[in-house]
Order: sequence, then C-alpha cells, then structure tokens
Amino acid sequence: MLRSLYAGISGMKANQVKLDVIGNNIANVGTTSFKGSRVRFQDMVSQSMSQALAPGASQGGINPRQVGLGVQVAGIDTLVGQGGMQPTSRNLDVAMDGEGYLMVAKGKTPLTNADGVGVDPTEHTANAPSGTDLFYTRDGALTLDKEGNLLNSDGLRVLGYAISEVDDKPSLDYDVTKSTTTPPKSPTLNYVNADSTTLKPSGTLIPLVIPEKIFVLGDANAVPPTSDGDVRVKTFSIEKDGVVKAILEGGKVAILGQIAVASFKNPGGLSKVGGNIYQNTSNSGAPIVRTGKNTDKAVPDNSAGYGDMLQGMLEMSNVDLAEQFTDMIIASRAFQAAGKTISTGDEILQDIINLKR
Repeated sequence: MLRSLYAGISGMKANQVKLDVIGNNIANVGTTSFKGSRVRFQDMVSQSMSQALAPGASQGGINPRQVGLGVQVAGIDTLVGQGGMQPTSRNLDVAMDGEGYLMVAKGKTPLTNADGVGVDPTEHTANAPSGTDLFYTRDGALTLDKEGNLLNSDGLRVLGYAISEVDDKPSLDYDVTKSTTTPPKSPTLNYVNADSTTLKPSGTLIPLVIPEKIFVLGDANAVPPTSDGDVRVKTFSIEKDGVVKAILEGGKVAILGQIAVASFKNPGGLSKVGGNIYQNTSNSGAPIVRTGKNTDKAVPDNSAGYGDMLQGMLEMSNVDLAEQFTDMIIASRAFQAAGKTISTGDEILQDIINLKR
C-alpha cells in the first residue's frame, strides 16, 4: 500500500521529465538543424517476497515473487537523424547532407598555419592550441563581419584548411606588404588560382576569410600584359567538398580555402551547449576531421565518409510533430494514472484508519 504511493510518485516524476523533453522538442520544431531527444524509462529495484525454488522430487519449481518499487529515467537520447532541407537562395547558407559537423572556434585566433588547430595526419584528430575552444554545429547559417571573417550566427569563427600550390608560389596572394587595402586581422591566407593542378591543403585549421579584394600577380605573357594589383571579389561559392571559391573581376577564380568538417564515433554523446552548437565529451570521442582537398597520398584519405555541403540551403529540425503529440498524450495519461495510484492508496489508508471507529 505504502509502496504503491511511492511507485506513483516515481511514475509522476519520470513522466514529468518526459513531458519536459517533449515540450523542448516542440518548442524547437522550427530551429535550424535541431536534433530532438527522447526519454527512456527503466524499472527500479524490486523487493523479493520469496525466492525461487528449484523442482524437487515431490513438487515442481516455484518462481520468485517480487514487487516493483517504481520507475526511473534510464536515459535521454539525442536523435541525430538527418533533418529536412530548406532552400534559402542565400550564398552564405550551407547544409550538411549526410555525416559531418562544421568546426567553429572561440578564443585566441591563430595568426598563421603554424599555430592553428593541429590535425593528426594518421588519426585525423584535432588538437586546439591553448586559449582556443572548439565547438561543432550543423547550423550552416553563416555570416561575415566587417573584416571578412566567416562566422556562425553567434560570432564563432569557422575553421578550415588554407589552400596553396605545391611549390608555395601562388598566382594569387593576399600579402600585407603588397596589398593596397587593409587586410583582415585574421590568419594570412594564400589565395590560389582555381585552375591550378598542384593544390594542397595546410596541415592545420585556421579561421577562413572572404576578403573584399585579393592581390593578384601580373601576367607578362597575357595579351595585353597585366600588372600586379588588387582585384575585387565579385561573388563566391561553396562547393560540395567545402572548397570556397571567389569569382574576381576579370573572370579569374580563386580558391579561398576549404571548410573543415568533423565526425564522431558516437555523435549521440555530444553535449548541447546552446546556440545550436555542441561540444565533444569523453563518450562522444575525439573529432575525426575530414582530410583536405588533394591531400598527400601518404596520408589516409577519409573524405569519402562525409556528406556533401549544399550551398543555399539549411537543414531543418528533425522533430516530427505528429510523433511528439502522440508521445505527449501517452505521457500525460501515464502521469494522471500515476496520480490516481496515489489517491487510491490514500483512500485505502483512510479505510484502515476508520476501522478503529
């Protein structure tokens, strides 16, 4: 009788948690790239009234007699399934179609490739320098600041590979000593001609920049010959592999870098920190970074295991409203039933007390 009271209390508490999770899912049905959650229950310890008995010569076996003492929350799982795609026609919007999270950083900005976020060439794990915090997101609603830094909606810098030519003599450059415009206060990036066949990614990740102008080396063999000078960036595009290309005045195309993408052995183990961003935990595993474009053949290439980056689209929430409302009805009725257990136990206690009268 008293056990039923406490079992009812545990049922109300557990279903209250489930209603809280359902309410959060419904509230975020329109949140970009939101991943819904579910609640799982498990029974508490059971009190044994009698132990099991094995069959004997004169009688058969007897099962144990146990009374359950209630319910508890077994886990709250993040459902990492793909959300629907919504076209936006905005060139700074990107959606991951498949596996992968964008990498964003907060804190000290690496000034060169040498002090960027290191990527292990064998394990493909990321190692952030001191003073830099790494986060991960599926929200591809990117923005630019006045210096051209590529950011998420909360101002965290988007990380990626700098792209250069194998001989380290790019035909397009953004050099502080050459450019007549004020360069971004971000890592110095080499911008190379997209027609080059000898491209290679940097070994580290640094914040990407989309500048207003790029310094272009002149071509004496052109007709007519061209001289060195700044060329304005007319527009840019983001390809499926994350390579950012700028179309310059005059028709040349420059590669500005490649957006980095990471995956996890257990994405459900990521911790939500708000703002549509996640942080890895001890159970999610370390981030496994996608290899860059034209990576050296000596380095294992894992790029085939990641999804495509779709420009002009955003991933929507993966919450199914019909399923959430059904779960809400079940949780609400279960909550009421648990409350009824308590009121019924109270009536029985009242009858016992009345026996003395």
